[in-house]
Amino acid sequence: MENIEQKKYKCPLEYTQKVVGGKWKPIILWHLATEGVKRYGELKKTLISISHKMLSQQLKELEIDKVIHREEYHQIPPKVEYSITEKGRTLLPILELMHKWGIENVEG
Repeated sequence: MENIEQKKYKCPLEYTQKVVGGKWKPIILWHLATEGVKRYGELKKTLISISHKMLSQQLKELEIDKVIHREEYHQIPPKVEYSITEKGRTLLPILELMHKWGIENVEG
């Protein structure tokens, strides 16, 4: 029996594109997968040209799709950390291929 999420997409590639598509999502996932847990400010420094609004939006979408985890610590000052989930780790082979392709094909 199909779940609601499966019924929204006519092709599995559509769902994959929704989860990791766009300019920033693969890069955010790559950094979390290869560098480990990051705070919001650390991600912002790593992704120099991303706006605060875009970073917040992309993190929320990745969290909704359960490929990253947001851990909020109730302290002063507030602390939030992001990490990749097990579901997110299943995307690593795709990200690794994209990374390898980029190294092999970048013009410079």
